[in-house]
Amino acid sequence: MGQPTLILASASPRRRELLARLGIEPVAIAPADIDETPRKAELPRDYARRMAREKAEAAASDTAHVLAGDTVVAVGRRILPKAEDEATARQCLELMSGRRHRVLSAIALRAPDGTMRERLSETIVIFKRLSGEEIAAYLASGEWHGKAGGYAIQGTAEGLIRRIDGSHSGVVGLPLYETRALLKAAGFDLG
Repeated sequence: MGQPTLILASASPRRRELLARLGIEPVAIAPADIDETPRKAELPRDYARRMAREKAEAAASDTAHVLAGDTVVAVGRRILPKAEDEATARQCLELMSGRRHRVLSAIALRAPDGTMRERLSETIVIFKRLSGEEIAAYLASGEWHGKAGGYAIQGTAEGLIRRIDGSHSGVVGLPLYETRALLKAAGFDLG
């Protein structure tokens, strides 16, 4: 029996690059088009898990495994949005300046028979106290666009982060330790 096949339910080039580090090339990219609105009083951890599951179900296949993920930036119980405009990115950065926040990266692996496996990575990230000039410079970079919490750790924002406790790849968008464990359990040969 050969290697199982995998569909990646994400348009994120970062998730695809991270998956390649495990030696996995998806047979297809199938971004899930789902409503990503948090439910009333939904906690960040529950929201991340639900999004990963729903994305995996939306891209379901009866011939391949489907891997989906969702990354949530949270300050306390508050889920920060994906920054689609500069004002939102600025609000997120100002809120996180000099304090800790959590990055929850949930992954779901749906087997062809409908079986669902899930994992969640939680990482604590602490930004330095950001000056107005630092925030303005980061906003000018444009790296924040479409990113949860208004920043991309794999870019220049990494120079503004004082400490990280957890999975760097999880903050980027695909926690490799947890992803590897799920794929191995599903029969993928990862060495």
